[in-house]
Amino acid sequence: MDVDVLRYVVTLSEELHFGRSAARHYVAEGHFGRRIRRLERELGVRLFDRTTRRVSVTPAGARVIAHARTTLASFDSLVEAVRGVEADGQVLRVGVLGFGLAHRWRTLVSGIVAAAPGVRIEYEELDLMDQYDAVRSGDVDVGLVHHLGGLDGLVLQPVLSTPRVAVVPRTSPLADADRLVEADVADLPWLPMAGADPRLAEWAAAGRQGGRTGPVIRRPAAIPTAVATSGRIGLHGAVAVRYCSHPEVAFVPLEGAPVDVAVATGRHDDRPVIRAVRAAAEATAGARGPRDYSRSDT
Repeated sequence: MDVDVLRYVVTLSEELHFGRSAARHYVAEGHFGRRIRRLERELGVRLFDRTTRRVSVTPAGARVIAHARTTLASFDSLVEAVRGVEADGQVLRVGVLGFGLAHRWRTLVSGIVAAAPGVRIEYEELDLMDQYDAVRSGDVDVGLVHHLGGLDGLVLQPVLSTPRVAVVPRTSPLADADRLVEADVADLPWLPMAGADPRLAEWAAAGRQGGRTGPVIRRPAAIPTAVATSGRIGLHGAVAVRYCSHPEVAFVPLEGAPVDVAVATGRHDDRPVIRAVRAAAEATAGARGPRDYSRSDT
């Protein structure tokens, strides 16, 4: 049992619909339903009655939901209290997915430090499953995340956009291509990517559902090594050429949506240091920097 599933239970009690409840948390309906069923197994009681037409709360479910609301209120109060202590000490926990902001990182940090002198930045690694919830739950103050659109409870500021590339084994005939289209790779084995947000699956799938095999990738930094080891193909952003290189793979431009990276902060987090982050993110988004690398032959 964890905080997220308690939030799921409360949401389902309000919506009484699995699809709408999952959408509020930006997770797949199947993932949402599995978490609810797992909690019911752990507690040994049925929290919701389901039919093909409706969802209703059981008497046991009503008691659990009441306790869940109390627990969540206490947890959220604790998070705010801890945040207040850390703000006094000017500690800023930044969660980073993959290459983060790449060459724009220095610009963002300079802006934060200028607006919040004495701030100490601490690093946390994010993965494709926790990148959004880590900010929502207060595990990190700021997240550098894959931007796929608006998300409940977060302020998302797009800062970096880099073209999509296919990561292919160096021995593959595709490694020498100048550019690939979907038809070139549609029938090849791909590394599946983790991620609870259905939009990530849409971004990564692009018609290749039948060819996505192998262990699920949770960390973008692992993609080149996974490709070199397995011989399968991966998806990445072009700046990975510079920040996640590997001698046994090639990064080949691939048609399709780019990788957009955003600075994520809690929607209700109005601390001075967070206001400094948002101002720095806005300035960084408008700054001109080095080119986004789209190919590597090294």
